[in-house]
Amino acid sequence: MLLQDKVAIITGAAQGIGKATALLFAQHGAKVVVTDIQLEKAKETVSEINANNGEAIAFKVDITSAEDVEQVFEQTLATYGKVDIVVNNAGFMDNFSPVGDVQDENWSRVIDINLTGTMRMCRAAVQAFLPQQHGTIINLSSAAGVGGSPAGVAYTAAKHGIIGLTKNTAFMYADQGIRCNALAPGGVNTEMGTVFKNPHQLGQQKVGSGTMNAPKLAEAQDVANVILLVASEQGSFINGAVIPVDAGWLAY
Repeated sequence: MLLQDKVAIITGAAQGIGKATALLFAQHGAKVVVTDIQLEKAKETVSEINANNGEAIAFKVDITSAEDVEQVFEQTLATYGKVDIVVNNAGFMDNFSPVGDVQDENWSRVIDINLTGTMRMCRAAVQAFLPQQHGTIINLSSAAGVGGSPAGVAYTAAKHGIIGLTKNTAFMYADQGIRCNALAPGGVNTEMGTVFKNPHQLGQQKVGSGTMNAPKLAEAQDVANVILLVASEQGSFINGAVIPVDAGWLAY
């Protein structure tokens, strides 16, 4: 088992990549704190883990709330006495709007969830890691964090920002036993992207032409497998990296 007795907090773990990661971590011996804005679905993830002799608890966490973020770390420390791993997976897709048409409200929401929310989690993680002088953060960026074609301007800017956040965190705390890495998945078969309404027609058309270079669509499990590697001791020398999980899309 790669994560025996480790304690991991995972955001957006009610479905998709977050859920797949929670299930996989539990299989490898981690105690998993399943967080999501959808508490009932988070509890379903916990039930699956417990049914397979794993250990997990669920919390409702809205990462746009600093109070929610602080509370989940406080509750995790009170329950388990430590936090070893934080996976920042929670995110929200935009509606493909290019900069000429993006609305302030949509921009602010996408940035607050994807970038500022991830920062809040990183901040709390580092504060928990420093006294114990170890810990690892895995941030979910995207192919949209490396290129300009896979999404609208708000999501693209947010995911680029996550890469800067990741690299700065890795540099600042590398000498204190803290690692921070980012994954850049390409197209993944999850529920994300199906919840928004009124997609921007031109933006959607442009994004569609850009994704034609993607060799194939990943499953959530494909991404979870890489997260496990980076989180484990096998990935102990990986720090400040941006790892594509895209079947070669970004190599085009």
